[in-house]
Amino acid sequence: MPTYVPAEADGDERGALLGFLEAQRGGLRRAVLGVGDEQATQRPSASELSLFGLVKHVAEVEQGWVAMAQGRPHPRSPETYHLSFEREGDETLAGLLAFWDDVARDTEKFIRSVPSLNDTFPLPEAPWFPPNARQSMRWLVLHLIEEAARHAGHADIVRESLDGKTAFALVDEEQTAREG
Repeated sequence: MPTYVPAEADGDERGALLGFLEAQRGGLRRAVLGVGDEQATQRPSASELSLFGLVKHVAEVEQGWVAMAQGRPHPRSPETYHLSFEREGDETLAGLLAFWDDVARDTEKFIRSVPSLNDTFPLPEAPWFPPNARQSMRWLVLHLIEEAARHAGHADIVRESLDGKTAFALVDEEQTAREG
């Protein structure tokens, strides 16, 4: 769960962008350290957000954007989009984090495989996008960074509301436990 993104190696823009994306994913992962499934589904703040829902949403959104950039359909339909924030069936936080690890690997593999970050893909028909809009692969990674960062901030608030702990305090506790 990196928090530090090293300088680009010889202008490796892809590596820098992917490093920043992983750092923001790490912020959300740190917010769920030591949380069980039941606690992860609690909604202790004024919003309807839970730690479980935030992790699931960010993982599914990342998967969906990459699928779209690859010309594949989004795995979740607009009618079930709201379920990206919900625990369904026997889902577990551990299983969700493993799913997100797979999504992250697929994202990195895809971004490293495109010929250029300037390559574009069509955006879906939606009222919030202009007709026939396209975006670059660079925009895609920046959007994923934005998505992960926004929801990592939400997760910090939810976690602190649950038990008063903050992400960096949790990392310190984990390091102390490993060293002790």
